[in-house]
Amino acid sequence: MTQAFANFEALSAFYREQIEVPGFDTAFTEQGSMAQLSVHDEPAATDMPDPQAARGAMEMVIGTVFDLFRGTRMEEFGQDIVWGIVNSFHVTSQRIEKREDEATRKLGDMARAFDPSEIYAVELEETQRIAQTLMDCREAMEAMRDYAGEIYRVETGRPFSTVKGTRVSSGLTASQIEARDFLAARAAKRREDHAPTGPVVIFSGGTDWHDHELLWQALDETHARVPHMLLATTAQHKGCDQIAHAWAAARGVKTVRFTLNRALGKRAGFVRNEQLLNLKPVHAIICEGSGLQSNLLSRVREANLPHHAFAQRHQRAAA
Repeated sequence: MTQAFANFEALSAFYREQIEVPGFDTAFTEQGSMAQLSVHDEPAATDMPDPQAARGAMEMVIGTVFDLFRGTRMEEFGQDIVWGIVNSFHVTSQRIEKREDEATRKLGDMARAFDPSEIYAVELEETQRIAQTLMDCREAMEAMRDYAGEIYRVETGRPFSTVKGTRVSSGLTASQIEARDFLAARAAKRREDHAPTGPVVIFSGGTDWHDHELLWQALDETHARVPHMLLATTAQHKGCDQIAHAWAAARGVKTVRFTLNRALGKRAGFVRNEQLLNLKPVHAIICEGSGLQSNLLSRVREANLPHHAFAQRHQRAAA
């Protein structure tokens, strides 16, 4: 969508607003005075990276790559290089998460097998410190990935996406209670990360579509009516779904992407439609595509579900 700016300062302010990631600074907060990444390391009073320095590093590294290729015959490949940079943060955060899960599983086992000995208390404290340190590192790594991903989105017009890819008992010591509190808090956060809640809006459309403004307008109208919406799409990498994913990234709306189960053969698309409707959506946005979109639209109308329906002819002429 086109926007004019009176001066460079206004453009710069708009750019910063577009790439800002909510909670970025908070992700770099140390939750404990001491850090420890494994049983082979000694606890150390090390700090997290400075969030402002992290922003600057992301902008410099990614901006330099885009600037290097911009206006040259290799410009197209700059996007691939930057995608790889953003994805490296994603892959690293996954590796940290795996280690974090191992530490929290051990912490859970220890919390369920209480031992009043000093050795147990020391090991429990160390395990909790390792789990907390890894959690802090993962959250900061994910924040940097998201920030780099927003720069990628603003530069390319496409959101970054991976290839595949949340009572005190007198018989317990203080560290035992903290361990259980930590596990409960982490489990609650993980559930929301991986199974976000909110009214569902379903979206599906064909891969041959150019009028992004038409779809952004419909999505904005729906978002105004359903401010806490969760967007469920049919997960295609171009056309309508890609436009919807870009909108969601720009508006900070969580998305759930339903890919096809290829093992189901020709039934896969219709099974996916059924999955979308089983979410009990409050609204649907469907654009002309194949018979799958026609089937979904028919089902939506049968259910008297509020919806936007767009045919190819509704698009404005391509610029």
